[in-house]
Amino acid sequence: MIYNKTVSLQTAEYLLGIKAVKLSPRDLFTWASGIKSPIYCDNRVTLSFPAIRTFIKENFVNAITENFEKPDLIAGVATGGIPQGALVAEELSLPFVYVRNSKKDHGLTNLIEGRVEPGQKVVVVEDLISTGSSSLETVRALQEAGCKVVGMVAIFTYNLPVAVSRFEEAGCPLITLTDYEILIEKALKTDYINEDDIKVLREFKTSLSK
Repeated sequence: MIYNKTVSLQTAEYLLGIKAVKLSPRDLFTWASGIKSPIYCDNRVTLSFPAIRTFIKENFVNAITENFEKPDLIAGVATGGIPQGALVAEELSLPFVYVRNSKKDHGLTNLIEGRVEPGQKVVVVEDLISTGSSSLETVRALQEAGCKVVGMVAIFTYNLPVAVSRFEEAGCPLITLTDYEILIEKALKTDYINEDDIKVLREFKTSLSK
């Protein structure tokens, strides 16, 4: 679910304004997966804008304190969730770790970087949710280390049915600052796109939902 509508609209405005999210219904982007998409999202751009970076951090902190039991630890998903996760942990005066997408092939071959203890309650910080697969791998890694994951926060979600189902099946509540529908609603109101573009963007999401 989104944190709240006011924050969601403001987050969408920020992402569009700094081009962390780009919409191009006629000249498609190619994702790493090979999918041709009218939207490209790179929330790491927010780190270059102190006021927006702080806005995201503060609303992550508010979402965590209002919706989850008090965590013992904040964990970031590599790589996009690491910087915001560290900022959130600093604000809450909590320890921080991050979880790699695969174990290192040298040294201690760590999957989790930092100190975790069995029984710790953890909130995971992510930047973007698409299908939810990689994000939930982080949840599983922490659970296998003996932690209790009480929830996840993220900046943006495409709100795909497959992701919603995966988070429900994993028993991991997800709160995001904004989502796909609110972002394109904001883009239309600010004349970033027009009604014909909205149709393309909604059809694209429908195609991913099949």
